[in-house]
Amino acid sequence: MTDSKTLKQALEPTADAAWVLHDDGCDPLRENDRATRFAISNGFLGVRASQVINRSPQSVASPNTYVAGLFDTPDADRAVPELVCVPNGLQVRIGLPEGQLVQHFGPGPSHPLTLDMRRGLLLSECRLVDGSDVSVRLRLLSLVSQDHRSLGLQLLDLEVERGETEMTLEAAFEGVDRDLVAERLENELGVWRTRHSGKRLGLAVGLSLRIDGQEAAPVVLAPFKWSWTWRSRPGQIVYLERILAVARSDAPDQDPGAEVRDDLKAVSQSGWRSLLARHEAAWANRWSFSGVEVEGDAAAQKALRFAIYHLTGAANPDDPRVSIGARALTGADYRGHVFWDTEIFLLPFYIMTWPEAARSLLMYRFHTLGGARAKAADRGWRGAFYAWESADSGIETTPEQAVGPDRQITDILTGTQEQHISADVAYAVWQYWQATGDDDFLVEAGAEILLETARFWASRAQPEADGLRHIRGVIGPDEYHETIDDNAFTNVMARWNIRRALDVAALLGERWPERWADLSIRLDLHDAELKSWSDVAETMATGRVPATGLFEQFAGYFDLEDVDLSAYAGRTVPMDVVLGRERTQRSQVIKQADVVALLALLPDEFAGETGTANFRYYEPRCGHGSSLSTAMHGLVAARLGATGMALDYFRRTAAIDLADTKVAIGGGIHIAAQGGLWMMTIFGFAGLALRSDGITLTPHLPASWNSLSFSLQWRGRRLAVRIDQANLKLDVRLDSGLPMTVAVYGEPHGLRVDQGLVTDIRRSDQGD
Repeated sequence: MTDSKTLKQALEPTADAAWVLHDDGCDPLRENDRATRFAISNGFLGVRASQVINRSPQSVASPNTYVAGLFDTPDADRAVPELVCVPNGLQVRIGLPEGQLVQHFGPGPSHPLTLDMRRGLLLSECRLVDGSDVSVRLRLLSLVSQDHRSLGLQLLDLEVERGETEMTLEAAFEGVDRDLVAERLENELGVWRTRHSGKRLGLAVGLSLRIDGQEAAPVVLAPFKWSWTWRSRPGQIVYLERILAVARSDAPDQDPGAEVRDDLKAVSQSGWRSLLARHEAAWANRWSFSGVEVEGDAAAQKALRFAIYHLTGAANPDDPRVSIGARALTGADYRGHVFWDTEIFLLPFYIMTWPEAARSLLMYRFHTLGGARAKAADRGWRGAFYAWESADSGIETTPEQAVGPDRQITDILTGTQEQHISADVAYAVWQYWQATGDDDFLVEAGAEILLETARFWASRAQPEADGLRHIRGVIGPDEYHETIDDNAFTNVMARWNIRRALDVAALLGERWPERWADLSIRLDLHDAELKSWSDVAETMATGRVPATGLFEQFAGYFDLEDVDLSAYAGRTVPMDVVLGRERTQRSQVIKQADVVALLALLPDEFAGETGTANFRYYEPRCGHGSSLSTAMHGLVAARLGATGMALDYFRRTAAIDLADTKVAIGGGIHIAAQGGLWMMTIFGFAGLALRSDGITLTPHLPASWNSLSFSLQWRGRRLAVRIDQANLKLDVRLDSGLPMTVAVYGEPHGLRVDQGLVTDIRRSDQGD
């Protein structure tokens, strides 16, 4: 098989269109959105899909490349760290003696992009012309390896359609001197350091250019800049292979230069075909664990594939020192900072399909406990108060001010007042342990997180004359209302956090008494303090009204102005812009799921029909001013059987990053919304819930979904689930692991590898 034939096969996308995202256009107004949507990432390296061939200096889309964990503080006065852009190694310029060829914009497709989600590849093509004399067709393949995360690959196939002339191809890196200080620059190897944080970056590259099958030697113009010149002719085939190796070091004694040199040497020996094959095999393996199949709704199927593609590309199970920022590695919004998004909206996907990645993300929170303890101590509290915005150290990185929707300078209070983050982290720790049974993690890291966050809440909730413990001066998930008292989400999650910490203290004392003795001594945690925590939990103010079962979102919320949001249907801006900040704060308008989020996370707190009552009260009052909101509402609606409403929320969530109705994603993928789509599908429509002795399924599929199939992992077992709504059957298969229990609509069934479960399901209620 010839090299050319192998390359042309690699450049062909997966034949099944359901696995492919395609964009024909090249609209300058949406160039940044396209660069985000088609980004490639592997949890360590992230590359935006900007134009790489003869890119104009006036191009709107930034060709940024990101390395997870590479933070620096560019503005020493404000001291807010941000993810650093690293040199982009994919740029190519092709020209003639008189100048660059220009891109052809004809009546048909121009510079189309194809994201092959099955293989984790970005494919693109374009045509460059010089009047009627010269024309070349270019096809490109780009990837960052899912098998070996430090490696990237670019393959370029150039076919001369017409013209005999001198042609030049220049391969270069952009941003070699931006944001980083060069310590060492050679032709194919560079080492840089950040200006303030002391981190270092190593980058090595290997290139090969073949003209009609013969390798051509380059002229080295400068470090990371090469040029080839030859005489073109019609029918000529030229192809470029470029392999990148990237490394980050956090310690002075680590040499990233040596690491990338060794990585590049190893991959150069095996060749790009091996690199591509191993990458595709790694993606195939991940899809086998995380794939979701929907029959009857092609749009939902593609939305879920898109979500799982970006979720898979966001995580790196091999680096417990990094987490996933609000835009993953696809854009610069929020400076790469980590929020509660990771624990509440992303961890469920990883816990149930990729527990190694989930463990790594939680170890990041364990490694940043020092910053959380320092934040609590700075404010006079005990335990661990996690940063609302976290970078690499765990120190609070929320900016103190920002420009608001009204263009006025606004104080940002989330860093001090959005305290539910500590309970959110604890929640994810408990969910991971419940689903995986990873006792080593619990003993070595998880227990300490649960205990230190509980200690924070016990010191934070203060007793008052009414005999209750109150948490005053906070912000709940609904960020339209600041400096509020007794936010129901915060207080109930805090109570839950304390109770789980008491559970784990008892468990460690019973099962691992020596480890418990060591940990309790190290934390200076005694029986008297544990008993006081129990008292705090029992007397915590929750805002629940016994007569109705409604949770008041915060003290005084029911007295605020009730604004009819249906009167503002069709608006294109958030409600705080429509009403103004002050009126919004005096109203019951909610930015995002708050009590509804509590209902999603802790449904057992809502007895009988009170879950439905709370959802019906708060759902029409939510303006969905956050990309996190619609997914949480859709999850709860599906659980309650309102599948028509849930499907509408599903579609609205999918549209955040897939629809072209708004120019909204230039700063990066809304990765929490993507996690929310998976949660809506698995926890909502399939009705998955975790129990101490197994899992339970309560399906409520939309009417248009004939079936839903997915894979799960639970405590070392691998399951395959198919909900066949067309025939009202549920099929659960245990592919590996010990026997377990699966409950369907609350009725338990035994499950073994040699004996699957097939049972009837109910027709979903399609009401709203």
